[in-house]
Amino acid sequence: MMILGIDPGTRKVGFAVVDDRGQTHELGVEPIADVCARVRSLMERFSFGAIAMGKGTNAGPVAEALAGLGVPVTYVDERETTLRARSLYFADHPPRGWRRLIPLGMQLPPRPVDDYAAVLIARRYLADEGNRSNQA
Repeated sequence: MMILGIDPGTRKVGFAVVDDRGQTHELGVEPIADVCARVRSLMERFSFGAIAMGKGTNAGPVAEALAGLGVPVTYVDERETTLRARSLYFADHPPRGWRRLIPLGMQLPPRPVDDYAAVLIARRYLADEGNRSNQA
């Protein structure tokens, strides 16, 4: 099963396609006006079991826009995902040259990390679903 993680913002939306093992297949950041078209194109290539939407900034309008796509939208707590997304980004893109000498906690990624936040939101959804399955 594939999950589409969404990190909604006021101007841009991070997205990540994550499988049930937590592996990332695609990620990116789109302007909010283009997110529905991007999700439709992703749906042509992947079969989503759910959309995991961070329930922070602008989640309601983005969820309403995606509701017509026929995939259930579930809100997920997104606390601390931005901070953890930086760590995930640097795990994938370790600093090089003199930057590797600076502690990661003092560095900022050179681009927005909303897509990595979406990965964490999707993984949090999968963990919550796993916990529900174990309790049943």
